[in-house]
Amino acid sequence: MSRIYAWDGIVPVIDPTAFVHPEAVVIGDVIIGPTVYVGPGAVLRGDFGRIILQAGCNVQETCVIHAFPGKDVVVEELGHIGHGAVLHGCHVGRNAMVGMNAVVMDEAVIGENTIIAAMAFVKAGAQVPRNSLAVGSPAKVIRELSAEEIEWKRRGTGVYQQLALEARDKLVPATPLTAPEPDRRRAEAPRYDPLVLERRGFSERP
Repeated sequence: MSRIYAWDGIVPVIDPTAFVHPEAVVIGDVIIGPTVYVGPGAVLRGDFGRIILQAGCNVQETCVIHAFPGKDVVVEELGHIGHGAVLHGCHVGRNAMVGMNAVVMDEAVIGENTIIAAMAFVKAGAQVPRNSLAVGSPAKVIRELSAEEIEWKRRGTGVYQQLALEARDKLVPATPLTAPEPDRRRAEAPRYDPLVLERRGFSERP
């Protein structure tokens, strides 16, 4: 059971097809849509403002999402929030990616299909245009993304959509072994399926 807490009578909403890891923490005014993946150690704290994760997005391990008082955090459909990233009072556009350990501050807007590089710092109020690659601290747009790069990002997010659907059956508590088994099987990532939401009867757009 995930660590789900009401705040002042406001209870989080989690779509039945989403996967929220048992070691994630979800507090208050948080709305998690279809086939969203939330990884272990992620903290979604909806006590100051609303947090919305739209269909098919993912929030990976140890991410922190929080809002400036009275503001919302929105991650649109197919948004991809990498390991250790921090979102604070910002808006992440459709099919955008925030890289590992990046920080996106209050009232910043990340455009559709944009990639924020790992370790980047997006300052408060920044407007990062669609289809861009932004790097550095403070983050600056260095070029437009190619169609191939945008498709690469979309495929990576598709793997996490499939993971959200498979994880509830694959993840079970276990007692560690004292030694590897002979011919130990290796873990395999889910196969990319570009129509994973449609096959399960969901639309990418709410």
